[in-house]
This record gives sequence, structure tokens and C-alpha cells, in this order.
Amino acid sequence: MGEQNVEEVDHSKLRDFMRALIADCWAIERMLETGMMESGVRRIGAEQEMFLVDRNMRPAMLSTKVLGILNDPHFTTELAKFNLEANLSPRLFASGALRSMETDLVELVGKAKKSAAEFQSDVVLAGILPTLILSDLSLDNMTEVPRYRELNRMLSQMRGSKFYVLIKGLDELHVTHDNMMLEACNTSFQLHYQVSPAEFVDLYNLSQAITAPVLAAAVNSPILFGQRLWAETRLALFQHSVDERSELNKARSRPPRVSFGERWIENSVLEIFRQDIARYRVLLTHAIDEDPHVVLARGEIPKLSALRLHNGTVWRWNRPCYGILDGRPHLRVENRVLPSGPSIIDEVSNSAFFFGLMAALPDEYGPIHKILDFDHVKTNFLAAARHGLSGTLHWVGDTTYTARSLVLEHLLPLAREGLKKMGIENGERDRYIGTVEERARSGQTGSQWVLKSLTDMGNRGTPLMRSQAITRGMIHGQNAGLPVHQWGPPEMKELEDCYQHYQTVGQFMSTDLITVRPDDIVDYVASIMHWEHIRYVPVENEEGQLVGLISQRHLLPLLAQGSTLNRAQGVPVHMIMKKDPLTVNPETSTLEAIETMRQKRLGCLPVVENGRLVGVVTLFDLLAVSAKLLEEELRK
Repeated sequence: MGEQNVEEVDHSKLRDFMRALIADCWAIERMLETGMMESGVRRIGAEQEMFLVDRNMRPAMLSTKVLGILNDPHFTTELAKFNLEANLSPRLFASGALRSMETDLVELVGKAKKSAAEFQSDVVLAGILPTLILSDLSLDNMTEVPRYRELNRMLSQMRGSKFYVLIKGLDELHVTHDNMMLEACNTSFQLHYQVSPAEFVDLYNLSQAITAPVLAAAVNSPILFGQRLWAETRLALFQHSVDERSELNKARSRPPRVSFGERWIENSVLEIFRQDIARYRVLLTHAIDEDPHVVLARGEIPKLSALRLHNGTVWRWNRPCYGILDGRPHLRVENRVLPSGPSIIDEVSNSAFFFGLMAALPDEYGPIHKILDFDHVKTNFLAAARHGLSGTLHWVGDTTYTARSLVLEHLLPLAREGLKKMGIENGERDRYIGTVEERARSGQTGSQWVLKSLTDMGNRGTPLMRSQAITRGMIHGQNAGLPVHQWGPPEMKELEDCYQHYQTVGQFMSTDLITVRPDDIVDYVASIMHWEHIRYVPVENEEGQLVGLISQRHLLPLLAQGSTLNRAQGVPVHMIMKKDPLTVNPETSTLEAIETMRQKRLGCLPVVENGRLVGVVTLFDLLAVSAKLLEEELRK
């Protein structure tokens, strides 16, 4: 859980905090030198993030209310009011550890579901919630916790501009947003693996090496705002959503705060802590309540709260963690790459794969950084995130595999042996490693299930209907306790509660727009209308701002005088377009849009959000909506 009691950063507090940060670094160096860190104990743990959804599968802003009913220290807030986080208690990596992890997850998620049901809502495990839209990510929906508000203020201030996201996959997503709430689109299942100081370098490097193949088998986040992007879109989105780099820092090739790293580490965990302090400015501060020099001199264990707070604002995909358990300080590797879901058994199986490889590969390969090139490991990470099991990965011995063949032929058998080495009994190994194996053989990861479901639904219903059907399918599979490779297609009832799908123009507006610029020639517009069988063409400037609208009616005077192409040759669009046309926004009610078009005798309403053209609604669209609603009434 992140430190919530933070202060607004000012120069005086910043100087005090930086002194404390340096002192904490000195203290951890002293603790490593004197052998104060716990050794010889292997514990594992996890953090479960989740979405809250209402009856319509849309995000429900209920986290504080649900937490009030839960009254359970395992749960805490996340960035958005539609997120929750549950923290599992650490356990020894030994016989029964994975079974108990699954049991605890079922209990915790069940408690969250029961509490959410008090508000006619539910919990869903998803890397990215399919029904999210950009307007859900306003500051009004940010959890009222000082940490989040201050993070947003500092990131925005340091960046000096809006947050811009460009992700290319099957589709492309271009989004500009004015706050860090894009990060709230992501939920993950984060793993913790306790290590001894002497083995930290080898095991941290190993966690980097195995991240790609484990991720490839676990991808579960293929869509964002209806666009089909990476197999694990979370990774690209997270980097963009908390990127505080100014254009100058980007030009200097300074790495982002969310990163995989640039090289193997060679000496100790201090390399990472020192590098992150040197490279990344302090985002959050809090009151310093201890001097680690004094604490160590008394023979006690320092909390190192400044170091831990700063470490929590640098989001390496494999992150070192300092903690204290039962009065003993220790080090952990936190793997942050895995998505939430598709189901609890899938999550525990992914954990078994990761933990099994961490236990097996030191004996199999020795120090991985001596036999595998870091650039290949980083390339693997990106390939797994983009392509999942079909990605191409480089491995030991300068060999190249598809992710699926590397997982099935080489790594799953090793993970099974690693679990055996740690005392995990045969039944546990078969249950969890077997689940990953069947998923890899079938090829149906969470991402593939979503993409296939979208393909099978085609153009039935609205985009919201399709995303709702997928979300319901997720909840159905999770409630049934089935791994994703056993999930069937989601059921789409196109007319079920039809009214909810057509309440606002944003739910059914056309977004695949053909637009022109004011200086384009009219005969170009006329040709487009003829070729594409459309009656209206929006006119926008280079910044994407709507400045006019061309309809067939605007071409009639030219048509009356002869051939459009002859009479309009060279005439610019701005000479005949309707300037500053009447517009609506995506949240405008359907009834209001119908009434506006009736009163103003309009055949088309451009839809504008944050000054940008995002869609159009035509009279034909509203007639289609009316037909759907009439069909619903007759069905009743």
C-alpha cells in the first residue's frame, strides 16, 4: 500500500525530504554491510487490483462506500473511485502456499463483491475495463486522498503540458488528457518475492529475464476506449499516463518514470535506489519522524520512510522494495507487469509460473545476466506486451522462439521443477502449471478471448453494447471459477434494457469521420460525398477544432449552375460552408438532440468534446435509435 499521508511540496519541505532521502540511502547501505537484512527466508505475496461496475457494467464511483462496509485492513483505495486494491498477507514459499493464495483471493474478492452488491454493483477483474470512456477520467472521479491529488499536481507541473497518448495496434489511439487519471484505466496483479541481499543481483536480473515469457502467457488488456491495441495495452498506457518529462527531457533521452530499465544491475540493490534518486525528481514529501542514524545507533530498525515514499513514485516493471515484517527488515522484488484477471485461478497460475522460474533458473542457468543480452530481454518485454504468445523472443544460447513454444517446450517444465524444489506438492503443480499450459496450447489468453468476442459480435448493437457483453462475460467466467481457456463467447442480448444504450449521443454517434479543411476545394468535398454516400462533411482546422459543416444543400447553388466539378473547381470550402455550426457533446441526451434537430430543422449535429470534434449524429442515426426503442416497446 502506498503512503497516503503526504504534504504539498514546497522548497523548504523538499530540502528536508531530500536530506532524509540521502540519509535513508546511507542507512540501507549500512544495514547491507552489517548483515541486518533477513536472509535465508523465501516469502511470496501479491496485490489484487479490481474495478467496481454498476448494473450496466459501467464504472461505479463507490470505492469509499464499499470500503466503509468492508472495514477490512487488507483493502485500500486506488487512484479512481471505481478502483479497489486488496493486499494478500505474505506467506512462506512452501507446500500449500499457492492453494492458500487462491483461497485468500477468493475470500477477498468475494467480500468485495458482497459489499459492492449493497449498492447494486459488482467487482470485475480486468487489466482494462472495456466499458471505460474518456469522460470517466475526470478529476471529480479521483479518490479524495492527498497522495493522488499531489501526484497529479506535481506530474502536471513538471510535464508542463497535457498528457498525450499514442498507441498503435490493430487500431490506433490518440488521446490528449489534462490529468493523470488515464492511469486509473489499469488494474494489475502484482507479485512480491522476498530475497536475501547476497542473491538480490542475480534474482532481480532473473525477474527481468522471465518477465516477457510470463507476460506473454498472461496478457489480458487488448482494448482501450474501444480500440484494439496491444495484447497488454496497460504497459504502454501506464508509461504515458504518469510521464512527467518535459519536451526538453525527452529530447535528452531521459528515461520515463515507468520503465523496464536500461541495463543489468551488477553490485547491489543500492544501484537502483541511487539511480532513481539521481534521475527522478521528488514528487511527494511527508513529515520526517526519524533519523535513521540515531535509530541504527540504538540497535533498532529504521522505517526508511523517505526512501520508500520516493521508491513508490518510480514505477519500474520489476521494482525493489524494502520492508519490515515481524521486526526484521528484508528486500523484495515486486513484479508489476501482470494484469488483473481474467480469473483468480489464472492469476494464481501466472504467479506459479513466475515463482517457479525464480526458484528453478538459478540452478539451470546460473547468473542470467552472464548468458543473456539485456537488449534482447528488453526487446522480449515489448514483443510480449504487443503480441502475447505470438511474439518472437530471444533466449539463452542465442536462440529465438515464438513465445508459445518457449513457454511450452522449455519454461513450463522448469517452473514445475522449481515449484517441486520449494516443496509444492504434485497436485498444486498440476493445477496451476497445468492451467498455464492449457492456456498456451489453446492460444486463448484473456486478450485473445476479448478480441475473438469482438470479432464474433461484428457490428451488432452499439459499441457500448459490445463492451458491456464482454464485461458481463468476464464476470460470468470469474464467478464460475473457470480459467480463461475454458470460457465460451459472451452472450449479447442486443435488445436487453435497450434504453440504457441510447440515453446520450455519445453512445451511438458515428466516430469514423471523414473531414476536410477550410482551404480544401469544393469539388474535392463533392467527390467525397458521391464516393462515400454521405450527406454531411465536417470542416476542421489543423488542431482538430470544428470550424464549419458542408452539406449537400451547400452544393445545390453550384449544381444549379452546371457541373459541380466545372463550376466549383478551385473554390475553397470556407467560401460555402456553414460556419460555427450548432454542436452537442457526447453527454447530451438523445431526447435533447432530437428536439434540437427538430426545432432547428437540422440533418446533422457535430459532437464536440474539449474543443475537438469527436463524432457526428445525423437524422438517420436518430431514426435508427427511434426504431430500436419502438422495437423494445413492442417487445414488452
